Order: sequence, then structure tokens, then C-alpha cells
Amino acid sequence: MRVAIAATAVIAVLYVLGAIVLYFVAAGRLTSQTDGRLDDRLSAARHDPTIVASRPGGYYSDGDPDVDPGQLPVLLWSVSSGGSVTQRTPGAPNLTENVLSRLSGGGGPFTATLGSAGSYRLLSTPTSVGFLVAGLSRAGDLHTEHLLLDGAIAAGPLLLLAMFGGSLIVGLRALAPVEQARRRQLEFTADASHELRTPLSVIQAEVGVALSPAYAGPSRTAEDYREALVRIESESGRLRGLVDDLLWLARFDSQPPPPGDEPVDLGTLAEACADRFRAVGPSIAVEIADGPNHISAPPEWIDRLAGVLMDNACRYAGRDGRVRVSVRAHGNRLILTVEDSGPGIPQAARPHLFDRFQRAEENGPGAGLGLAIGDSIVGSTGGRWRIGDSPLGGALIEVSWRTATASPIGRTMAHSRHRSG
Repeated sequence: MRVAIAATAVIAVLYVLGAIVLYFVAAGRLTSQTDGRLDDRLSAARHDPTIVASRPGGYYSDGDPDVDPGQLPVLLWSVSSGGSVTQRTPGAPNLTENVLSRLSGGGGPFTATLGSAGSYRLLSTPTSVGFLVAGLSRAGDLHTEHLLLDGAIAAGPLLLLAMFGGSLIVGLRALAPVEQARRRQLEFTADASHELRTPLSVIQAEVGVALSPAYAGPSRTAEDYREALVRIESESGRLRGLVDDLLWLARFDSQPPPPGDEPVDLGTLAEACADRFRAVGPSIAVEIADGPNHISAPPEWIDRLAGVLMDNACRYAGRDGRVRVSVRAHGNRLILTVEDSGPGIPQAARPHLFDRFQRAEENGPGAGLGLAIGDSIVGSTGGRWRIGDSPLGGALIEVSWRTATASPIGRTMAHSRHRSG
């Protein structure tokens, strides 16, 4: 609102200044045109004493009724050296003493009021017997000037109202992402606090119980303390992973690191990732299409993305479930697909699947940061998501990239990661 008001105030000042300049420029043009007509009429009248009035494009003589009703005629007066005034145009108003004294002094055209006849623009030129005066009523010019002024006054409020409304709409649209980011930041802080509080509460409870006098005693064995330490270690690991994910997202949001793209063998990387998760429990099948399977991306980012997808698939499939990983080409794109036999992803949850601290199931495993990290990686490497249902019964998640030309460095790094996995 403040931005819209300020912008409207600035436009109002500029509009007023522009209207004033336009008004004076238009008035000057009209006056200049009138002075040109007066000068032309005086020049013609000196050569032809019968000229009494004007019409567009020419003159007419005494007795000629051809007068254009769309344009006011130029009126003529003859003034003798003795001060006697003769109206060469029938019906011309009388010239006052003040006007005659000013006309006799010569000089340029000027504006004067001729009694009840109103305002006239007057110009004189000397003759052998006195001087000749030409005059033109300013009624037409004043009418045009009033139209310009009234139009500017009428259009001003409408323009300012439209400017205010447009600025307000643009401002609201421009601030919408900022407001959305602010709300997301508040939600992110609240969700992160909740996720961090859970393992900290468990650790604090285990330590408190282990150190309490009622819990300690001869009946408390070393195995009991070991179990408590194992639970503390498990929660500490969960807390460490959560903090690592939060730090990664914070660094990526503030300033994404330079990608350092290079050709990566996606098939070899998928096989290495599948090998790392075979000990988790589900049956994992790998299907790699023949041919070059290279994309241009940072290898460590793609490895982390594959790990996120495999971790989610294994968690939801369970120890007795099935997971399938495949790499295939489609046109000029290479597709990494991860499927599982778990419960799948409900349609209502898919629009928010990549939001932070969002899970496909309300009480699902994990903290809900894995796919948020994966979405940052996919967006930064030019990939595309596709979420669907798998023939295995669970979720199907695909990520596709443009294919890239293989290089020895990329192949060597991919195989090295495969052996280390």
C-alpha cells in the first residue's frame, strides 16, 4: 500500500507538471497560428484595399458572402494619422483609446479586451495615411485551451486511480513470493524445531534415567547401561543426519555451490547405489539399458539423489518388499526410475511431496527432508520429475536429464564410486 501511494504521488506530480507544460505549449501554438493569420491578412490588405475578412485558404472581397462558418474571420480597421478609425470589416467592434495608443506605437501582436466583444489578438502595420489594424477573436483559441484544461482535469483522477490500482496489484504480486517465503521459513523453523526436539528428548530421557538414583543400584547391570547407550547412539545418529540435511539445504539455498558438471555414467552409479542398499532388506532389481548412459552433472549430487530415492523406496517397501531401479533412454533424455512395492503416494500428497518436512504418510519414516534435497539437486541439474504408480504396487519416481557425451574422466569416476560403494 505504501509503495502504491508513493508511486501514485510521484505520478501525480509528473502528471501536473506535464499537463502544465502541454497547456502552455498548446496555447503558444494557437497564438502563433493566430499571429501568422494576422500577418498574412495585413500583407494582403496593403496590396488590395477591398480585403475585409478571411476564410480558410484565401480571402474574400466586399460583397463576397463566402465565409467559412468553421473559422472566425480576421477583422480589419484603418486608422488615419489623425486618429480616425474606419471599420473595414462590417460589424467589427470599436477600438478603445488604450488599444489605439498601443497600436500606434507599433511592435508585435498583443492581446486586448474590446469591451463586450471579448478578447482579441491585434496586430498593426503602418500605411501612407496612418496604420492598418488586423484583429482575430480569441474565442476559438480560448475554447480549445479550456477543452485541454478540462480534459487534463477530468483524466487526472482516472489516471491516478488506475496508477494506484495497478501499483497495488503489481506490488501484491511482487510481494507474494516474499510473503510465501516468509511463511515457509516460519513453517520450516517450526518443523525443524519439532524434528530436533524428538531425538533430543529421547537422549535427555535416557541419560536422566541412567543417572537417577532410583534407576542405579546393584540390580542395574552393564547390559542395561549398554542398551541405554545404544538408544542414545541411535538418536544421536538420527540427530546428526537431520542436522547435516538442514545444513546442506541452508548452504544450497543461500548460495548454491558451482556444479562442476562432467559426464557421469548414470547406469554405473545406479548399480553402485543399489549395491549399498541390498543389506537393508528389500529385494532390489537393477535394469540398465544398453548403450551410453551419460548425463552432465556433478557426480556427488547425482549419487546423493539416487541415495535419497533408494532410501525412500527401501523404507516404504519394508524388509520383505521389492525395489526396482532402472536406467533407460527416451529420445534425447536419460531416465532414472525407482519403484517400490510399498503403499504408494496418495494423490493428495503429491503436490507437496517436495516440501520440507513433508512425508507421503503422516507417521512415515524419516524427517521429510530427503526429497526436498533431491528436488534442489534436480532443479539445479536441469532434470525433470515424474511421480506415478508402479506395477509393483507402490510408488514410481522418475528423474530425466538430457544425455551427454561420455568422457574417460566421467567413466573412471563413476566406476570408482561403484567400487567404493
